[in-house]
Amino acid sequence: MLSVEQALQLVLSNVAILDEEEKTILACLGQVLAEDVYSGINVPPLDNSAMDGYAVKYKDTAGASQESPCILEVNEVVLAGSMPKIEVKTGTATRIMTGAPIPEGADSVIQFEDTDEDNRKTASRGKNPAEIGILKTIKAGANIRRAGESVARDSLILKRGTVVRPSEIGVLASIGRSLIKVIRRPVVAILATGNEVIDIDQPLPEGKIYNSNSYSIAAQVLRYGGIPRLTGIALDNEEAIRESIRDNSDADVLITTGGVSMGDYDLIREVVAKDGEIIFWKVRTKPGKPLTFGKIRVKGKDGGEKKMPHFGLAGNPVSCMVNFEIFTRPALYKMMGRKNLSTPTIEATLEDSIRDGDGRRTFARVLVVKRGDDYFARLTGDQGSGVLTSMALANGLAIIPETSAKIEKGEKVQVMMLDWSQEL
Repeated sequence: MLSVEQALQLVLSNVAILDEEEKTILACLGQVLAEDVYSGINVPPLDNSAMDGYAVKYKDTAGASQESPCILEVNEVVLAGSMPKIEVKTGTATRIMTGAPIPEGADSVIQFEDTDEDNRKTASRGKNPAEIGILKTIKAGANIRRAGESVARDSLILKRGTVVRPSEIGVLASIGRSLIKVIRRPVVAILATGNEVIDIDQPLPEGKIYNSNSYSIAAQVLRYGGIPRLTGIALDNEEAIRESIRDNSDADVLITTGGVSMGDYDLIREVVAKDGEIIFWKVRTKPGKPLTFGKIRVKGKDGGEKKMPHFGLAGNPVSCMVNFEIFTRPALYKMMGRKNLSTPTIEATLEDSIRDGDGRRTFARVLVVKRGDDYFARLTGDQGSGVLTSMALANGLAIIPETSAKIEKGEKVQVMMLDWSQEL
């Protein structure tokens, strides 16, 4: 039976980065850039004002104070989006709004609060003053944003391999890019198996269960950036399973739930073995020991043969979700071109004892809270692999090593965080 590390290495060595696509920038959120991005312009394109105020020559403010203001003639008003027309000469100032280009001759901007504008506008019934009193000495370059200060023309602003976040989208928009090349998202076909499984929104006959696995897995795929495709439920016979696989041969990954254990009707491994290859079966994890990973031969888009990665997840709902977090999520990240495949992990103090001792690495569902500078983790109740509510109540998986027969209350453990929030 493989260790977690051995199994994960085999998974990652058998999936490849997908091809690129060109999309509008807003549609690329969370994807990985497939090109280096250079700017064709300066941002900002011109020197502009960082404040609402007056563009002046800084030497004209020398010695200015509340008691002894420097009086300057106001030559014009420049709004953001318009161009100045009059040069600022000694003894003059231009009233200027934030973002407006700096007029010729000016080398500084003094904000309204450091002038007597309020008093002058009150006296002139709200009209812009013809003269302004400067109440403070300023330095050259004050409150001016220089051309190219944010982005210089021809500079490399975003590297290939960068994950596109809202800030990257803003940068792309600032240089006028509406389209960008990114690594495409993997299409993940999700197939539930089992005669006992029926879809939701149907009456529940005696002896049947609802198909929760497909929906929890689809949500995980969506959460981590993939495109889930719910393909229904295949009955426990080889031809039904094969037909479902053929119908979804254009997917990038196939995930099946159930049918990977030792029962008479656990047929997934048999289908994969006949129509492809099983790379491994069984991992030293608890829950989720009966995990199958392999490749299935299917027809590609070009009519030729391709080998589609296949994750055969256990039918128990907790095993299903836990194995996805440990093995499938990193594979999808690699396919999307991400460099960091790991999950945030913290150290926490256990508030419950955990008994294990069967030689497998246990992933216990816990709720992590922060008190002061320290993290604490408590179990979310019954840890059975069929108790899906234990996942719903958890924000982390406490990792209990294979060599530990028991972890006592008060001991430190590593916790793989399922929800990483600054509110913790």
